[in-house]
Amino acid sequence: MDLISTFIFLSSGLFLGWSLGANDASNVFGTAVGSRMIRFSTAAVICSVFIIIGSVTAGAGAAGGLGKLGAVNALAGSFTVALAAAITVLWMTQLGLPVSTSQAVVGAIVGWNWFSDSPTNINDLIKIMGTWIACPILAAIFAAVIYKLVVLLIDNTKPHLLSLDNNIRWGLIIVGAFGSYTLGANNIGNVMGVFVPSSPFENLKIAGIFDISAVEQLFLLGAIAIAVGVFTYSKQVMMTVGGSLMTLSPVGALVVVLANSLVLFTFSSQELSNFVVSLGLPPIPLIPVSSSQAVVGAVIGIALLKGIKGVRQVKWGVLGGIASGWITTPVIAAVISFVLLFIVQNVFNQEVYQVASVQVSKPVIEILGDKL
Repeated sequence: MDLISTFIFLSSGLFLGWSLGANDASNVFGTAVGSRMIRFSTAAVICSVFIIIGSVTAGAGAAGGLGKLGAVNALAGSFTVALAAAITVLWMTQLGLPVSTSQAVVGAIVGWNWFSDSPTNINDLIKIMGTWIACPILAAIFAAVIYKLVVLLIDNTKPHLLSLDNNIRWGLIIVGAFGSYTLGANNIGNVMGVFVPSSPFENLKIAGIFDISAVEQLFLLGAIAIAVGVFTYSKQVMMTVGGSLMTLSPVGALVVVLANSLVLFTFSSQELSNFVVSLGLPPIPLIPVSSSQAVVGAVIGIALLKGIKGVRQVKWGVLGGIASGWITTPVIAAVISFVLLFIVQNVFNQEVYQVASVQVSKPVIEILGDKL
């Protein structure tokens, strides 16, 4: 396949990456930029660099989790699945409805399974849907515990106001860098995960020393697309984020970003999952999760910690709209994916899936013949 055709097929994933960078970067640096504690240019550079690092070095775990749901085995099919997810995200965003990129991709993959008559592993689907519930709950727990500890630390040390402001500013930079790393590690699976089974690249060796796998090349391209989204379209989102669900103090904003980052790290770290298994516990599912869900959970966690006063500050109508978006997103993405796959296959004559063939050896045939 020539270079132009390759990039045409990858364009839907790159567009999905661009939209993710334009929107989800606000979950990492939005409050810091919106409150003018950090300049947008500084936030964009830090966010982009660490997203690329996280995507290339730690993105395989979460991407592999999506592969268990459905291995899209044709490049045209991967293009269509990513396009369906991107259209869903764009359409619902324009309608003013909340949307999760992770759920859109899952719905689009289920749509491919439906169209290609491939079985959807129900256990893996339940596991993925379980993370949609666990993600905001875990973020709420993280946020409540961290917020309590930070408040106790401030009360005991009683720092000067200027010192506290400077510490929070540096805290937002450090936590933002960590959050960007985890965003790349966890969400690159949303952007390029469907292309892994049908990757058009081959492993490269540079100067006979550095090995760059086909998957790492995919993830690098997707990460660059996310970074372009951060630089070109995230400033307005960053400037307006933070007050839609609940007004947060600078300390609260710092805690929300840290809780969000820890949740994304939890669902993307192979080392952490292995450590949990070594304790005799079930492995942590390595699956792309929604940073928006994590942020919502963290905000609710702080609100519940503050008691009745905090609960009253939450805009529950906004939360209801967010929850409705979480329910409708995968359904809409599945339908759009099915329709687009039909069009790409029957109108543009592209192979959107390959029929899996199974070879049975002669001894096995003889054994089965005896039993039949």
